[in-house]
Amino acid sequence: MCTARSFIERLGILAIGAGLISIGAFATEEPVDRGAYLVTVGGCHDCHTPKIFGAEEPELDTTRLLAGHPAEEAIPAIPEGVIAPDRWGAITNNHLTAWAGPWGVSYSANLTPDSTGLGDWTEENFIQAMRTGKHAGVGRPILPPMPWFNYGKLSDEDLRAVFAYLKSLPPVSNQVPAPIPPGSGKPAS
Repeated sequence: MCTARSFIERLGILAIGAGLISIGAFATEEPVDRGAYLVTVGGCHDCHTPKIFGAEEPELDTTRLLAGHPAEEAIPAIPEGVIAPDRWGAITNNHLTAWAGPWGVSYSANLTPDSTGLGDWTEENFIQAMRTGKHAGVGRPILPPMPWFNYGKLSDEDLRAVFAYLKSLPPVSNQVPAPIPPGSGKPAS
């Protein structure tokens, strides 16, 4: 049986095996540059950067790179039955920054060095979060669709590079809402 987690893990293994992600290929590269590369190929912008919708296609909002779900954007009502553990399904908003499924509602985190993001995090907090699936390495669970279990397989050196890149970004003040557990309709505390 292929769970969502095992499917995402298999995709990551296939990407590495196919040479799409080259582990250790940039040993002499500066950590911030290596981190920028890993963030890009790791698809972090897909969920953590809001989009601008133009005539052609959605583009990354470069004024809010990796700033997470826009705090001012309310999500619409979730259709009946989407947040049901015995059913398939998940939905997302147009920015791909808010997701609803059997786990409840999750919002992509602000990864900028602002106090509303990773500003107070240490390198160790970040590495522990990616290794344990816990916010700041010790808090609430990191919810789907965040594939922390894939990123947790990166080396300490690569995770330090990702963190160095995230800390080099312009800070964006954006207090992302807390997740909403299934059935409660209220944010998690």
